[in-house]
Amino acid sequence: MTPFDRPIERTSGRRGRPSRKVVLNLIVIAIMVLWLVPTFGLLFNSFRPAVDVSGSGWWTSLVPPWNFNLDNYRHVLSQNDIGEAFVNSLFITIPSTIIPVAVAAFAAYAFSWMSFRGRDLLFVVIVGLLVIPLQTTFIPLLRLLGPQGIELLGPGVGSFVAIWFAHAGYGLPFAIYLLRNYMGGLPREVFESAAIDGASHVTAFFRLAVPMSVPAIASLAIFQFLFVWNDLLVALIFIGATNAPNLPLTVAVANLSNSLGGEWQFLMAAAFLSMILPLAVFFALQRYFVRGITGGAVKG
Repeated sequence: MTPFDRPIERTSGRRGRPSRKVVLNLIVIAIMVLWLVPTFGLLFNSFRPAVDVSGSGWWTSLVPPWNFNLDNYRHVLSQNDIGEAFVNSLFITIPSTIIPVAVAAFAAYAFSWMSFRGRDLLFVVIVGLLVIPLQTTFIPLLRLLGPQGIELLGPGVGSFVAIWFAHAGYGLPFAIYLLRNYMGGLPREVFESAAIDGASHVTAFFRLAVPMSVPAIASLAIFQFLFVWNDLLVALIFIGATNAPNLPLTVAVANLSNSLGGEWQFLMAAAFLSMILPLAVFFALQRYFVRGITGGAVKG
């Protein structure tokens, strides 16, 4: 072998790396397509009439003649109180997301940068709450937050307050755990410099910790928003199946399936309506979500 053969081997090795990368990208794309197939089927069938949905698969609608229309969405929005349930879901989800995120941010800063007796033990207890099943808490919370506990607020407002506190309690252990790990990895020199300059913990929290923790806070907001928006069990327990004016979208879609039976096109239209807002929230905060997940992986 002559010395002139070595660059050729190196070049061939370099050419082999992109080929492996292309194969990996193709595998990832194939997995993504498989995950998106049910979503595409849901979307296309939501625009098809009942005869087409029951007579052929959704993939047949990709070729002419196309018979798409908005009748399913008009029927769902006008006949089954989906619009009111959509507003109820917003009224439930937004406070149920803001409250635990705000409380967890204060708690995470305290666990990260404040010294007090029993700090580590209290944090271990909070993390231990992650393993407690939700079902074991329904009876005591219903006695505390049920109609008898908040009857002074009225039947309508009281049920919303109950589910706000319930979701806040269920989301706080994970929220505190996530934010504490992120805030604990922030540069210590920044907080020490602020303390030397006379900054209090309140100033350090609002001026330093919160701005530097925006990616983690956004990631937590996405998790909590999706959990509350897609919740069915907690809404039924704390609002009640008989309190129809205050029920969220998930309950309305479940009742839609029970009442309409085999009319799948209406179910798909209602289900796709429930997916629009979570998708919009995820894509709007996607860049913060990725930074928040990977932020604690590398420490400089």
